[in-house]
Amino acid sequence: MNLRTQAKHQFPGGLSLSYHKLDAPIREAQLPQQLIVPLSQHIGQPAKCVVNVGDTVTGGQPLAAADGYVSTPVHAATSGRIVAIEPRPVPHPSGLTAECVVIEVDGEDRQQPDALADGLAMDATSLRNRVRQAGVVGLGGAAFPSFIKLNPGSSVVDTLVINGAECEPYISCDQALMRERADDILRGVELMLHALQAQQCLIGIEDNKPDAIAALTNALEQRQDSRVTIVTVPTRYPQGGEKQLIQTLTGREIPSHGLPLDIGIVCHNPGTAVAVWEAVAHGRPLTQRVVTVTGPGIARPCNLRVRIGTPVSELLAQAGGLVDPDARLIMGGPMMGFALSGADVPVVKATNCILALRPEDLRPDTPALPCIRCGACAEACPAGLLPQQLYWHAKAQEFDKAQDYKLFDCIECGCCAQVCPSHIPLVQYYRHAKTEIWADERAQRKADVARQRHEARLARLEREEAQKKAAREAKKAALRAKAEKKAATEQATDAAAADDPVAAAIARAKAKARSPAQAAEPTSTAPQANKSGPSDDAQPAERRDSPPGDSA
Repeated sequence: MNLRTQAKHQFPGGLSLSYHKLDAPIREAQLPQQLIVPLSQHIGQPAKCVVNVGDTVTGGQPLAAADGYVSTPVHAATSGRIVAIEPRPVPHPSGLTAECVVIEVDGEDRQQPDALADGLAMDATSLRNRVRQAGVVGLGGAAFPSFIKLNPGSSVVDTLVINGAECEPYISCDQALMRERADDILRGVELMLHALQAQQCLIGIEDNKPDAIAALTNALEQRQDSRVTIVTVPTRYPQGGEKQLIQTLTGREIPSHGLPLDIGIVCHNPGTAVAVWEAVAHGRPLTQRVVTVTGPGIARPCNLRVRIGTPVSELLAQAGGLVDPDARLIMGGPMMGFALSGADVPVVKATNCILALRPEDLRPDTPALPCIRCGACAEACPAGLLPQQLYWHAKAQEFDKAQDYKLFDCIECGCCAQVCPSHIPLVQYYRHAKTEIWADERAQRKADVARQRHEARLARLEREEAQKKAAREAKKAALRAKAEKKAATEQATDAAAADDPVAAAIARAKAKARSPAQAAEPTSTAPQANKSGPSDDAQPAERRDSPPGDSA
């Protein structure tokens, strides 16, 4: 049984960087005085808050429920009292605020009890539901809800890829996790294979992590799972990119605008595998993760297991503080990370590294020069794109042409900007173009919705008018039918009377009675006088009608 092998393929382009990985073990971070827990820590719809200010919570208790399909719940990492639910600064390139639940930690660290279960005995739906209820997302940085990636739908998945490449120069949280919790990673892999019904798993690890490779190999030999293979891949940035690692491991290329699922592959992170195992087997929500606190600006770089919501300032203090007060704080690596607005922002599920760089460690802020069309960016691009073409069209606001050159296949790795001799911030132009395209698409969707609503209103008014017209026509038709029926009845009666003299006489009498002229005609005979003398009935009308008391 071959448990370990070397990669036989490679991706185009890429860079050889100087790496600064930590061999430090994972240690527990101290509990902070406050936890600041954002309601949005994942791609998709923010979670909906289910607690109130003044509530007392325990570790693992839900603070917010999933609001929509692409959404996950958020949980408290420890026990305490909720003192605020308000906008606070969060880790984001924009530096904006977001709704957060602020917990005053009581120091007792009370946790909800585990809910043990045998994940391999569950059906795939039940397994995914436990993953979703635990709020598990991708811990490699994308923070995509994991239960969705474990649901292939009608697609057939033949390969699960565990991305242990960790190609950024300073990040070492996955390396430490693979070294210290290799068995838990393999347990999570078993559950993922069960949910996906995949036949094999490939664990890709860069060859500059021999301790992690050895730990996983030893754990795999103990478990004797022939479906899992550890593949050593070359150390080359961005080997940890999903598309690049899949191409290196399998030789398959993900189509433009496509997903790994389109070629029968699903990719997860080692930290995600551990979180899936804890969620399914123990019912533990995702409330903590390993974070690398490192860089030339940190006094004592370290790997810490941190509670979600811990302020970055607490981690800096536990790492010995900053050696330079002017050090720039970056979440992630120097290639694809982003600068933090301050140390008061909290750790979120996507936080894998806090990097402190001194001013002398940063690339000089050199003014951009005109493009000399040297082609170095195209040679370095791991996605096989033409960065200079994308730059020209993005700069000219020709976004349609930029999309023709597959703008959205760019993974924003920064290789092109790193090698550009003119110091052009290429990735910034690509991000701007993508943002403008997304804004235009949102505006177009809003216009489409407004047009559809207007068309639906016009159709409704036309439908109501047609219904009213039909009702009027139906009423007229009913009246005509009633009149025709009455006329037919009278004709039938007259026809019958013509054959019957008695009936005819009766009909003539009725017709005469109905005639207004006959009713108004005076009588032809006057009353006869009584021979014996005048009577009261024969008195003149004037006298008969005179009021009482009048004389003749």
